[in-house]
Amino acid sequence: GARIPAIGFGTSQLGACGELVATALKAGYRHIDTAWKYGSEEGVGEGIRASGVPREQIFLTTKVSHEYLHADAFAKSVEESLKRLRVDYVDLLHVHWPNAAIPLGETMQALAKGKRQGFARHLGVANFNIALLEEALRLCPEPLVTLQAEYHPYLEQTKMLAHCRKKGLIFMAYCPLARGGLFNDPVLADIARSKGRTIAQIALRWLV
Repeated sequence: GARIPAIGFGTSQLGACGELVATALKAGYRHIDTAWKYGSEEGVGEGIRASGVPREQIFLTTKVSHEYLHADAFAKSVEESLKRLRVDYVDLLHVHWPNAAIPLGETMQALAKGKRQGFARHLGVANFNIALLEEALRLCPEPLVTLQAEYHPYLEQTKMLAHCRKKGLIFMAYCPLARGGLFNDPVLADIARSKGRTIAQIALRWLV
């Protein structure tokens, strides 16, 4: 299957981000991460078209929000995401957050169906803890390939990382720069200076 580019361009809080996404793609990004919840799907679709980069060269991720994890709502959410993005499929479809009020088995069936219908190439979950991830793996009729969670030098994820490695899952980190918090870190500033790199480069390198 497709390889997931190691560094992605996240679009949370970017809203109408067509120009930003087009610029990111022109700069060499090939993994674009969006979600219904971000309100950025339309902008991502515009950016992809404006960039001139062929669709098949882009690894595109979107997510179904926790409100829509019942089977019918899930299918509708996927359909609407594809419409907003103006694409036939996404490369990766995630359950954005778990929802204890909706049976996980039903959600996993709906997620698998998205793949079986050709709307998603690969499947994963976001913001699940180890116990929930185990349940999801057990209940999903199609393989899960990723777990997405917040991860940066201020957030300990050793256990989850080890668990993902054991299960053969890819850990996808979000907020890799701690929402900008890392830029004021004197230790990272020293490392960056000694290496002749930026703080962002050091933090991303550490994650990769």
